[in-house]
Amino acid sequence: MSAEDFGGTIEAYTYPEEFKACDGSAEIAPGVYSGQQSRSVFGLSYRTLIGNDVDSNNHGYKLHLVYGCLASPSEKGYSTVNESPEAITFSWEFSTTPVEITTLIGGKALKPTALITIDSTTTDAEKLADLEEILYGKDPTEPEGSDGVEPRLPLPDEVITLLTSAD
Repeated sequence: MSAEDFGGTIEAYTYPEEFKACDGSAEIAPGVYSGQQSRSVFGLSYRTLIGNDVDSNNHGYKLHLVYGCLASPSEKGYSTVNESPEAITFSWEFSTTPVEITTLIGGKALKPTALITIDSTTTDAEKLADLEEILYGKDPTEPEGSDGVEPRLPLPDEVITLLTSAD
């Protein structure tokens, strides 16, 4: 069997300045961009809800971490100003290149991966909260006086170590 591929489509009404390099844009001067440039590789995370007949959509969620993404922009459909304006949406197809995992699980090596999925209904809540703090950062104005955490996407080895460590 051949290795499976992972990819998808990202759709958004806007995107941060940092994503321009992933879209193939390079800034020539303030406010001046050149398209069709080499695209940067990126990673992302997203959540999907888990529902059931008792808790409805509040049962839990799955956290998906995606690595080694390379975006290819889809067509941008601009339109002129008219009586019924519609917001433009941006869309990118993305493919992935799996990243290495060096941590052994049960004495065995895992193959490279582009996707890690974490189920909130079965994962230790404190460890999941620690992972989400790494992913989304921490507000430095929180009552405990934290210095804050700069959000980032941890590599699979760090995720595995965090979620499998003894308490």
